[in-house]
Amino acid sequence: MMGKQRGTTLAAAIVLTVTLAPVCHDTVSAQTAAVPGTATTTTGTGGAEPELAYGAYQRGRFLTAFGLATHRAEAGDMKAMTLLGELYANGLGVPLNDAKADEWYRLAAARGDREAMFALAMFRLRGRAGARDRDAAAKWFAAAAKLGQPLAAYNLALLYIEGQLFPRDFKRAAELLRVAARAGNPEAQYALGTFYKEGRGVEKDMREAARLWGLAALADDSDAQVEYAIALFNGDGVAKNEEAAAAWFRKAASHGSAIAQDRLARILAEGRGAPKNPVEATKWHLISKARGETDLLLDDFVNSLDPDTRAAGEKAAKPWLDALKKPKS
Repeated sequence: MMGKQRGTTLAAAIVLTVTLAPVCHDTVSAQTAAVPGTATTTTGTGGAEPELAYGAYQRGRFLTAFGLATHRAEAGDMKAMTLLGELYANGLGVPLNDAKADEWYRLAAARGDREAMFALAMFRLRGRAGARDRDAAAKWFAAAAKLGQPLAAYNLALLYIEGQLFPRDFKRAAELLRVAARAGNPEAQYALGTFYKEGRGVEKDMREAARLWGLAALADDSDAQVEYAIALFNGDGVAKNEEAAAAWFRKAASHGSAIAQDRLARILAEGRGAPKNPVEATKWHLISKARGETDLLLDDFVNSLDPDTRAAGEKAAKPWLDALKKPKS
């Protein structure tokens, strides 16, 4: 059986994972930002205008979005207020202005907009429009999560796992992860899968763990790809399928997972799930070893190869090894 992936500690850092990619431009290209919720009219008249403003925002027509959103915000529309916050927070169509962004977010949050609450949490966490304040960030995460905002639920779950701002509570963390996982957040799906694997905050259930990892793997989460591949290889919680496991290990290995690189090297050395390929096995072993993985069996395998095969594997690994040596910018 293939060895289990060593335990992964969930990062305590809170991350924003939604990225805009506008395709048209009144002005500058969009940067990473929280996407406002579906813009629907909540007060006043003129129901089509918020949808038009949000549509212009998505297409990169930020000046148009600003004008439409300003009109609706003046009529009390909370989604338009959140959209104005986004434009100011990212300098899209208007000069970047954290104070104005914060003001619009607070107005929208006061009217119950969960996306504005989430944005305020990120502002407090990053120290934008004021000093960093994790306590305030946690409160805004909690408010947004209560309204079902999936990223807020995920980040709040991390705080319960971390156990610094709140008492550590894995059951509560699992509940929050489930909210985010059901909304399709791959990080939450992966994390909740590990909870089911370990019986942490939930009853141990490898079938549910494998199901969640499979969903996250399809969304390109490398850690989930590794866990799902291990489950497939061992037939743990899912039907045994060494060929499918090899494919997932290869995908995660290409994304830089040292564990996947090591497991793929074993597969290629043994010919289980993929044809034997000592050159590729050597390549992936050397890469994973350079990234901190220790595998004495593969060391012996590579050392037993004839010089030409070993040299071919070393040559194949060289571009990866050279890239690892380059200083990070």
